[in-house]
Amino acid sequence: MTPEFSHRLAIAKVPAGGQALNLAASAEERAALAARFDLLALHGLSAELRLMPGLEGVVHVTGRLTAELEQACGITLAPVRQSIAEAVAWRLLPEGMEPSDGEDEPDDIETEQGVADLGEALAQQLSLAIDPYPRAPGAEMPRGLGDDGAHGPFAKLLTLKPQG
Repeated sequence: MTPEFSHRLAIAKVPAGGQALNLAASAEERAALAARFDLLALHGLSAELRLMPGLEGVVHVTGRLTAELEQACGITLAPVRQSIAEAVAWRLLPEGMEPSDGEDEPDDIETEQGVADLGEALAQQLSLAIDPYPRAPGAEMPRGLGDDGAHGPFAKLLTLKPQG
């Protein structure tokens, strides 16, 4: 499967002094990512990255991901706009190097044949930053399904529960 937003980088070609890289998704790439993430629209997706070679062939990536998107409200289905600004902190690993397990460490991105897909890594980071339960201003859950305001498929069963 070819990623919707692909920017492949051979990590061995990152200069010793580092490299700045600006990535921006095209309209077609944004439309494909919006479909993948079940968004109404992805109005913008870009990143400003700084790549710096490290020990053992590792490339350290820092920067910022920004995005503008629209989702359907989880209650009313009205469009909800969201702005995302996330710090990027990755380690691009040469092939065969094992990822680290540290929680406070940058995310490890494995490479295939020494090539990392920075676009796909950005898409995955975007997917984690998207609000999973968007709400339009003023949207509230329906009331009155039970005395305690419970909702869902078993809410009516609560009314059958003996009180005591």
